[in-house]
Amino acid sequence: MRDLLVEWLSAAGYSVRTPAVADVEPSVDSDLVIVDVYMPRQEGLQRLRAVKVANPKTPVIAISGQFRPGLVGSPAVAEALGVEQVIAKPFSRSDLLAAVHGVIGPP
Repeated sequence: MRDLLVEWLSAAGYSVRTPAVADVEPSVDSDLVIVDVYMPRQEGLQRLRAVKVANPKTPVIAISGQFRPGLVGSPAVAEALGVEQVIAKPFSRSDLLAAVHGVIGPP
């Protein structure tokens, strides 16, 4: 999934960095963090909270296969999680790019 996100975002002109799996602190100049909320063998919600604590001003998009299918951009779910945008898996390239563009604008 990570490689696909990098491919889609890079092809659209965004500069993408992928931190180590355990790293919750993106670079100081990060414009956006995308977090998979319910990851196997990892505590996705704890990771999400850690990212928000470490980077309170950095916008976050939460993705998950546990969200209701077709859920893209639900303000209520985003607010409940404390993120700017949510996307349910599976999602399309256009869903991802629309969410990123909506949060941080064009590349």
